[in-house]
Amino acid sequence: MKFWLRAFSRIIAGLILLSTGCAGTQPLMYIDLSRREPLPPAAPQAAPLRLAVAAIFSPQSTAESYHNLAAYLGQKLGRPVQLIQRRTYAEVNNLIAKNEVDLAFVCTSAYVDGHDRFGLELLVAPEINGQTVYYSQLIVPAHSPAQSMADLRGRVFVFTDPMSYSGRVYPTYLLQQLGSPILGYTPQAFFSRTFFTYSHDKAIQAVADGVADGAAVDSLVLQYAIEREPGLRERVRVIHQSPAFGIPPVVVPPSLPPQQKEELRRLLLNMHTDPLGGRILSDLGIDRFVLVEDTVYESARQVVRATCCLDEDQKR
Repeated sequence: MKFWLRAFSRIIAGLILLSTGCAGTQPLMYIDLSRREPLPPAAPQAAPLRLAVAAIFSPQSTAESYHNLAAYLGQKLGRPVQLIQRRTYAEVNNLIAKNEVDLAFVCTSAYVDGHDRFGLELLVAPEINGQTVYYSQLIVPAHSPAQSMADLRGRVFVFTDPMSYSGRVYPTYLLQQLGSPILGYTPQAFFSRTFFTYSHDKAIQAVADGVADGAAVDSLVLQYAIEREPGLRERVRVIHQSPAFGIPPVVVPPSLPPQQKEELRRLLLNMHTDPLGGRILSDLGIDRFVLVEDTVYESARQVVRATCCLDEDQKR
């Protein structure tokens, strides 16, 4: 009996020494296996950055062109990026107005409309070939005898988008200058037929293929299209170029928190200094992003207002 008592006491002492030796001077933690607690919730995923790109190019070309930019922004921001496309500039502006977009590449007149209507804000603008301006260029098939807009009376003309500055607003303004000082020509009265392509590259192709007798397009898109397809030089001809206007900017909704706005601005402004960012910009034909003021768009704003007045006069 004494032997078993001594053996049992040694076992208890050994267990005490083992527990204090492994855990230092700290007592062992008591775990009640009968109690079941739910696992802690998983860390919430960052909300995606909603990036909208106006349809300067056809939808497929736009997606291909801006995919790498979206991926780059997502990597730098540590959050997914959702690339949003709509058929028209007006649809993109409406999404921004409803705070369903965080960042957008828009056309000049879309910025003017959004700024004046709901406070759309400039973030940065692309610098291309060392400049932050562009032109509306009136093009015809290379074999066309037309030398000016006046020569296209009674012909088929293609517009890019109802809100496009270079592709619809400016050529409509040109028609106004051809008419009387009070009531200028309207596209419906001047041309035999008009239609919309909803992208500049498709408008260029329509003229090159002879489907349309003329179109007005973004000079930067025409340059980019010719670089990608040099044969276009032999198929289309520029017969008029507008004055310089402020380049289509990058914008944000007025409700975007200031901290996010500054983060996006710094990222885009420094993108050209990063080797990967520089390559992506080069693929888009952009030198870098720079700061611009609203005053850059004042001349375009005056043309937009004059053209809107022409439209309203024709409705009455």
